[in-house]
Amino acid sequence: MKASDARAMTVDQLDDEVLKLKKEQFNLRFQRATGQLENTSRVRLIRRDIARLKTIAVQKRSGVPEPAAAPAPVAQAKPKVAKPKAAKPKAEVTKSKKPQSAKSRKAGAKKTAAAKSK
Repeated sequence: MKASDARAMTVDQLDDEVLKLKKEQFNLRFQRATGQLENTSRVRLIRRDIARLKTIAVQKRSGVPEPAAAPAPVAQAKPKVAKPKAAKPKAEVTKSKKPQSAKSRKAGAKKTAAAKSK
């Protein structure tokens, strides 16, 4: 069900529709448990429809005005200005070497020794 259709309903109609959807959700749950459910996506759609109808019912009860049909004004994007990049000193650019464990140093030494003997 679309939100626009639900907004046209009264609060009582919304409550009746929620009750009908809850019954359908109950039946779908039983079908899933017995392995008879063919359209598994229907469970998700029903759950979302119930939430949508409940939300609209709460909005109507609290007196929240309905959203306007006109789209919201779009803000114009500001042009990007290129910022000059700061030059890094050479000392910061140097790469630090990661400390090795004794085991990895031995493995590296064996590989280099094997490569030299070939």
